[in-house]
Amino acid sequence: MAAAAAAALLHRSTNSHHRCILLLPVLSQLHRAAPGSPSPWVPPGHRFFSSDVTAEGDQKPPPPWPLDATQLWREVSTAKPATGASRLPKATWNAVVAVLRGFAKDPAMSDQALALYIPASVFPTYAGRFRHFFPSRLSRESAERLLSLPADDAHALLLPAFAEFCISRLADELRQHKSIMAAADLTAPHTWYPFARAMRRRVVYHCGPTNSRKTHNALTRFAAAKSGVYCSPLRLLAMEVFDKVNNALGVYCSLRTGQEITEVPFSNHVACTIEVLSTEELYEVAVVDEIQMMADPVRGYAWTRALLGLKADEIHLCGDPSVLKIVRKICANTGDNLEVRQYERFKPLVVEAKTLLGDLKNVRSGDCIVAFSRREIFEVKLAIEKFTKHKCCVIYGALPPETRRQQAKLFNEQDNKYDVLVASDAVGMGLNLNIRRVVFHSLVKYNGDKMVPVAASQVKQIAGRAGRRGSVYPDGLTTTFMMDDLDYLIQCLQQPFEGVKKVGLFPCFEQVEMFASQFPDLTFNELLDKFRDNCRIDNTYFMCYQDSIKKVANMLERVQGLSLKDRYNFCFAPVNTRDPKAMFHLHEICYTL
Repeated sequence: MAAAAAAALLHRSTNSHHRCILLLPVLSQLHRAAPGSPSPWVPPGHRFFSSDVTAEGDQKPPPPWPLDATQLWREVSTAKPATGASRLPKATWNAVVAVLRGFAKDPAMSDQALALYIPASVFPTYAGRFRHFFPSRLSRESAERLLSLPADDAHALLLPAFAEFCISRLADELRQHKSIMAAADLTAPHTWYPFARAMRRRVVYHCGPTNSRKTHNALTRFAAAKSGVYCSPLRLLAMEVFDKVNNALGVYCSLRTGQEITEVPFSNHVACTIEVLSTEELYEVAVVDEIQMMADPVRGYAWTRALLGLKADEIHLCGDPSVLKIVRKICANTGDNLEVRQYERFKPLVVEAKTLLGDLKNVRSGDCIVAFSRREIFEVKLAIEKFTKHKCCVIYGALPPETRRQQAKLFNEQDNKYDVLVASDAVGMGLNLNIRRVVFHSLVKYNGDKMVPVAASQVKQIAGRAGRRGSVYPDGLTTTFMMDDLDYLIQCLQQPFEGVKKVGLFPCFEQVEMFASQFPDLTFNELLDKFRDNCRIDNTYFMCYQDSIKKVANMLERVQGLSLKDRYNFCFAPVNTRDPKAMFHLHEICYTL
């Protein structure tokens, strides 16, 4: 009977029987007793009261357990709110309320509630309504039994009752949430690219640390193919590959970045930044560099999109081992064949125990001083050139592409005075630079809110740029500016790569358009916020969200007549949102459309 009641509960869930299958593990746990068993069912983790023990020390059987999950709901749904002496004692009442508050904060319960189309953003509100409804209708015996359970078991017992409460009293709201969440469904993203799913792609994961020639081997295959695309995390790296393929390898190759497009006649190869990659074109070979960036909270969606949507016979992924497990999982979903090639550094990275001791006069030729703010970069550059005979090149993210290219070339050449590089963390993204020693000026950076330690994975990535096979500095060295930072540097380099649990995702325009039809009166910025709050997503992914998107979306509200697609596309424009002039010019471009 209990199983039938559970099945009926699921069937009545606003016709969401297939969605509510997530509740089955909870219900099955609550109905473990065999039908007709003479012994009453005792909840898992039940602790007997002292009154359950006889004077002789023998354990008495517990009072008959009157409830399973369905019976618990039957009790509270048919009872009238207790008043006066019939109310629960104050201590018991408060304890039950505490359990219900814990239920509202339990992420596992929030995840299960998605089966009823209750988004995480409103789950605490609905759980709060349940908290006001439940205690006044609960009997003392049931309350004591509930309180005897460990928290997880108590929450599992409450979940079906919460589901029935929502179904019976919030049906209209659930139907509305169902419609909204169906439009914001980001589950099974591998199904978004049917052409790629129709292909039997070969995925090769070049897995290893920096300076192990994994990207070199992938680019060799790229250049030998009849057609190919190279996807870079940086404009400067895309330009470097563009120059190398055209000049050193003699293969016609075009360049596409957010700031520059160079179409080479007769070219079947493209070097591009990852965000401008087209998933509509067909290639023989694709190379996706720094694949571990899939886990980046801001840009990760672009790498995920490339892996899922590329129309290529061969896809070569280059990166560290941190996302290997999740790439295996994605390839299992897409039906692609995965081959893993392991790499090691040609020469080990050596940590110099003697730091610069806080004195830039100890800088040597071939050093790269890494700083994490533009102001710090120029302060270091000026100090080195003032107090030493060295000349400095600078590389950082906001530097114009041609200037960055010229600075990198100047540093790599040996026949000039520019023998020291001062750079941001941009040097960690695969740039081929003749660096003898990486020196961290500091190991903290501003994350937009406060100063935080640089992540160990990023420290390893940047430090690994020291030493380059075939250059004048084949051995790699790294150290810090201050002695106090040396222990943290060593600690970061000794840490194994931590496996990533989730990778980034962002809705395509068609999904945003479908969602927008539900809310015709919302601004585009409000629409994106609403989508994020209501989206359903697999536990393999998280939704990326950028402050820059919100800033551009806010600015575009002042421009009348833009289509939804124009607003979506402009939100991904390669513009520095912190630069008022750049934002002004973007506004003018939008206004002229």
